[in-house]
Amino acid sequence: MDLIPIKIQHGEEKAWELVCGLSREAVSKRTAAVFSEKAEAYILNSYGIDFHVNPCEMMIACLSNPNTLFLGKLSDFFRMAVLWYMSNAKDIPPTGKLIRPVDVKGGHRFTTGTHVLPVEMIAGKYARDREGFISKGREYGAEIVTGYGDAYLRFHPLPRVPVSMVLWLEDEEFPPRVDLFFDSTCEFQLALSDVIWAVAMMTCVVMIDG
Repeated sequence: MDLIPIKIQHGEEKAWELVCGLSREAVSKRTAAVFSEKAEAYILNSYGIDFHVNPCEMMIACLSNPNTLFLGKLSDFFRMAVLWYMSNAKDIPPTGKLIRPVDVKGGHRFTTGTHVLPVEMIAGKYARDREGFISKGREYGAEIVTGYGDAYLRFHPLPRVPVSMVLWLEDEEFPPRVDLFFDSTCEFQLALSDVIWAVAMMTCVVMIDG
């Protein structure tokens, strides 16, 4: 699918410098990333993939797969998400209370125009393919959760930002449906609705194009 370009607001360099100047212990505790002295970078797990994040160099890399989707097609979205997460994450656990993207402050924008999440495309792709839905999710580190929908995936785009995606298969009465949820703590971890939208969009794209 084609993506509308997204740009980080002015001040990106300043934000990276802020993280660079913080104590490594504090950043690691807040973000659940691990600082590697050997790599001279934080190791941040995203979608089951380890990325090296060096705020002082404003650099994000993936040694296991330098051509990963997140450093290519999704690079603007990913860079924005990592930047704001490293800057704003809090050392608090998820509540387990699920909210829709439209329920966050400013989330009404997710219902119109270019901000509409392509959940219908995902539903159409996996309308009768539960195993395909689960298999694709597992490629990106998703946990399989039981007890809701026909298939329930829990992704970790960022260590403290779980995103749930639920598939309802097509049947004789109803069309297929996909619902996407954040934990209620997402606004504490990501701070801005634009960043929450970027994370939601990345999670959709991996299920469509990944």
